[in-house]
Amino acid sequence: MATNLNVNGTSYQVDLPDDVPLLWVLRDEVGLTGTKFGCGVAACGACTVHIDGEAVRSCQVALSDVWGDVTTIEGLGTPDSMAKIQQAWVDHQVAQCGYCQSGQIMQAAALLAENSSPTDADIDDAMQGNLCRCGTYPRIRAAIHDAASKLKEA
Repeated sequence: MATNLNVNGTSYQVDLPDDVPLLWVLRDEVGLTGTKFGCGVAACGACTVHIDGEAVRSCQVALSDVWGDVTTIEGLGTPDSMAKIQQAWVDHQVAQCGYCQSGQIMQAAALLAENSSPTDADIDDAMQGNLCRCGTYPRIRAAIHDAASKLKEA
């Protein structure tokens, strides 16, 4: 059955079974590969996207359960016009291997949309489900604080 899906402001009609995870719809049908497969059980956060602004693990959201507009890392900003959180990631040289970073950034963006002045504890709480095998957690925290500060200035 065909399903209409709004991703990054563009409407897509996909003809897939209702139980296909959103992750694979985004990667294989829509062609947006910034969202990564990590664990497949919502434990690592690599597949984090937003649905109506809420950070969700796309590996565990069935196509039929998508309740609103989807935003992926590709919809957050562009190389020429990065979102503040993306620029902070670059400024603080957060990424090492980079695999988890799209999920990390999407989780951080959702945090900042909800809490414009997060404490270290707020950041740790919000980001605890996003794993980084390279261990860049101190840089992630610094980048989130920096982006929060720059968002206040804007």
